[in-house]
Amino acid sequence: MIKIICVGKIKEKYLMDFINDYKMRISAYHKIEIIELKDSDIQTESKEILNRLNSKDFNIILDINGKKYNSIEFSKLINDTFINGYGTITFIIGASNGVTDEVKNKCNLRLSFSDMTFPHGLFRGILLEQIYRSFKILNNESYHK
Repeated sequence: MIKIICVGKIKEKYLMDFINDYKMRISAYHKIEIIELKDSDIQTESKEILNRLNSKDFNIILDINGKKYNSIEFSKLINDTFINGYGTITFIIGASNGVTDEVKNKCNLRLSFSDMTFPHGLFRGILLEQIYRSFKILNNESYHK
């Protein structure tokens, strides 16, 4: 299972179409779930995230200061995580103010896609696209150049 826990709802139709397209593509390879949490303050949001984390899962916080991977390395991370006995990989996308250190400390990995800041809806789509790309790479299917 792949879970994505994210703060905030997507309002823009074009972003929802983008997200739903990649969610559907991923579902051909793996079960995926997106959990949207209500926008609030950082303490409340972090508490809600913590309530949904499972210590048996491989939890990844998206953090601008996290480790960077290229697409091939990211696909290997996903593959190795499942091979190493984790049944679920959970990605966490916090709100614009981030998350508390308690959330970060409950995660197995801090992951950065860029030093740039992205709108949350767009980034959710980028994350889904990279997960999809990973499955295409792992299955030696054309998509990744």
